[in-house]
Amino acid sequence: MSLWDKLKGELVDIIEWLDDSRDTIVWRFPRYQNEIKMGAKLVVRESQTAVFVNEGRVADWFAPGTHTLTTQNMPIMTTLKNWRHGFDSPWKAEVYFVNTRLFTDMKWGTQNPVMVRDPEFGAVRLRAFGSFAMKVSDPGRLLSELVGTDPQFRTAEVHEFLRQLVVSHLGSALATANVPMLDLASKQLSIGKTLSEVLTVELASSGIAIPKFVIENISVPPEVEAALDKRTSMGVIGNLDTYTKFQTAEAIGNATGGSGDAIGLGLGMAAGQRAAQSLNQPSVTPPPLPAGDWFAAIGGQQQGPFDVATLTAHATSGSLDRNTLVWRAGLAAWTPAGQVTELSSVFASVPPPLPPQ
Repeated sequence: MSLWDKLKGELVDIIEWLDDSRDTIVWRFPRYQNEIKMGAKLVVRESQTAVFVNEGRVADWFAPGTHTLTTQNMPIMTTLKNWRHGFDSPWKAEVYFVNTRLFTDMKWGTQNPVMVRDPEFGAVRLRAFGSFAMKVSDPGRLLSELVGTDPQFRTAEVHEFLRQLVVSHLGSALATANVPMLDLASKQLSIGKTLSEVLTVELASSGIAIPKFVIENISVPPEVEAALDKRTSMGVIGNLDTYTKFQTAEAIGNATGGSGDAIGLGLGMAAGQRAAQSLNQPSVTPPPLPAGDWFAAIGGQQQGPFDVATLTAHATSGSLDRNTLVWRAGLAAWTPAGQVTELSSVFASVPPPLPPQ
């Protein structure tokens, strides 16, 4: 420091802090060689706490108000210093002003999705973001655990640490909430309150509390969101068959008449009614094509194609026997059915012909 700083330290007897940064948590009062005059005035405003640190140890602290620094109101400091030159000498100590108001501009968000198990949709990836309020709960612990000798400790120095701590607890909070994904929006307040309490307990050793935790939004990946939108649309439409008939009738009505054309409108309505009536009529379904690829000479005529089950029925009825000629693609010529290995099951329940009498 310069000579002016030394002279100013001898003259200035008022110790105070006016914060205009809005993000400073701790600020150290600058004095030449850390000398504090006997009888100096200490002004501590609302939402502030003044902490005296002697050789790295917290010696005394003061609540909001105006205080005159003497040995009578600083017994701890007096014991620590053990003056040899009388109490008119200046104290060799540091004064830290700790901002105890709420810091409400703290944001958080998940960089990577959090995987949770949903009772309806199974494993789901969730993203979330929001904000939280931070407050100093124990100035002494904050100085010893986080601030150290930093002359100006700002929220930016602790924000990332708090954000990571929030995200690490978010997954377990969502998993243990036992709330379906579609109901999470209605439970955001209660989940935020639980996280606030858990984080405050964990940060107590650092002198920080999280009195307010806000979850602004919980979202799913875009592809899952698109699928949910389709599912919601189907629920809004209701009966898909009725909706299709309505859309068909409306399209025909729009195609047959322009705006203001009464004749076209009437024709369109009539056409729409006919379309709806035709949709209400049961559809005529043609019979299925014959199955199988076997042909047989039954009753002196080529019949088929048949499948194995149909040939078995003919064998049971007696219209087809082992000598009946059969053919399908892959056989060189018409062959007796009893000589085709693939049709051995057809005659499994049919007795062989009687021997000659």
